[in-house]
Amino acid sequence: MRAIGLMSGTSLDGVDVAWIETDGITVQHTGMAATLHYQPALRADLRRLLDKAPTLDRNDAFLRDVERRLTEDHAVAVAMVGRGADVIGFHGQTILHAPEQRHTWQIGDADLLARLSRTKVVHDFRSADVAAGGQGAPLVPLFHAAMAEALPKPLLIVNIGGVANITWLGDAGEILACDTGPGNGPLDDWAQRHTGLAFDKDGALAALGQVQRKRLAQLLSHPYFALPAPKSLDRLTFSNLVAQATEGLSPADGAATLAAFTVAAIANAPLPQRPGQVLVCGGGRKNPVIMAGLAKAFEVPVAAVEAVGWDGDALEAQCFGFLAVRSLRGLPLSLPSTTGVAEPITGGKITG
Repeated sequence: MRAIGLMSGTSLDGVDVAWIETDGITVQHTGMAATLHYQPALRADLRRLLDKAPTLDRNDAFLRDVERRLTEDHAVAVAMVGRGADVIGFHGQTILHAPEQRHTWQIGDADLLARLSRTKVVHDFRSADVAAGGQGAPLVPLFHAAMAEALPKPLLIVNIGGVANITWLGDAGEILACDTGPGNGPLDDWAQRHTGLAFDKDGALAALGQVQRKRLAQLLSHPYFALPAPKSLDRLTFSNLVAQATEGLSPADGAATLAAFTVAAIANAPLPQRPGQVLVCGGGRKNPVIMAGLAKAFEVPVAAVEAVGWDGDALEAQCFGFLAVRSLRGLPLSLPSTTGVAEPITGGKITG
């Protein structure tokens, strides 16, 4: 099938859109991809929603307005790569993820997107897994496994968005996944507050600072890190602790410490076996401080996924095109070893 995948991640920077041709098991072709960056006003409103989400009513006027604007941007993104797809995989924007309460919330009006794009839309990918007792995240591992079919194993794929997650692929077909902890989220928020920029471009601020080891140890004391995999978290899980641990730090030292926090959380993830290579996707692969930290921590080759011919900016969007086809075919989107669900489970809802 010809699918278009859409992904608006926890970095809140925009929506990625990508073509993919797949039967939901293998990937035949990946095509045109693009990113539509959100206007500053929409990004700011999405960030406000994260703070308001725990007490937000689904009929809240502010929420409905942001959801409409978000969906209209997704429709523009679809038009950027052309029409004619069999299906659109629409992840939406996560504003709350609390699997321990069997609750995950992605906003986005699938009916509106189906009307604007005149295409069938698969959405709400996570709820079925969470309702069945799974973590609902990460959902990329089966796609990573399909893309990496011919690559040497064991292999570790690291996605660093607002939250970071890993997929570990063993040489006997094993798949293990979890959210490792913070991705770019705390560092993005720090850069926004201290520099006015949406993120620490090229790791420039972090490169000027010194990692404060006692503060880093304080961050790594969070109980999340003692939990076994699979596990997942919300973008704001560490917000209170980050505020305490960075209090009084200079902008540069705070950035260096938060970058080291991301690296340490990834490096400390429970893996069955040391990988032979680490491939990195998501915005974090563009931060030289984070990449150098990962290379030092793993002591194996660490590279952006472009090193094996993948498009690191399009990978998650391609994933949701892939999962949309799996959903239409009734194939599992998650496994016990990826989300902790009791048995492989499909998901997604179909509109249009």
